[in-house]
Amino acid sequence: MIRLALAVTLLASPALAAAQTAESSTPPQRIRSVQLTAGQQCPKGAGDEIVVCSPAEEPYRIPKSLRDSGPIPMQNQSWVNRVADIDQTNRVAGGIPNTCSPVGNGGQTGCSVLAAKQWAAEKRAQRQADSSVP
Repeated sequence: MIRLALAVTLLASPALAAAQTAESSTPPQRIRSVQLTAGQQCPKGAGDEIVVCSPAEEPYRIPKSLRDSGPIPMQNQSWVNRVADIDQTNRVAGGIPNTCSPVGNGGQTGCSVLAAKQWAAEKRAQRQADSSVP
């Protein structure tokens, strides 16, 4: 009895699927994406056409606050950058010359280099902050 019901169900399922596809014989709507420059207006859609307009300066529609995430954390960087950071940390801790460290001899010679690098980084950060203000 169960086998007969299962066989009838399996034989009838292609007919049901064909009936479902026959009902939705209308073609899908056409979707057109348009990027507009300053001064342009969004064109009107014809018939069943959908027109999506976006400004050219923001093609991905990602808010500006989410675009710039700042410096990449060390655990998300490549091994080359990780090794360079560890090398610099070990240089400062070991008092090697040109490291601006009070430990070891020659550590004080890098203080002017460190000050110049910090100044350049501050200027770079200031320019970055000034350019992100609308």
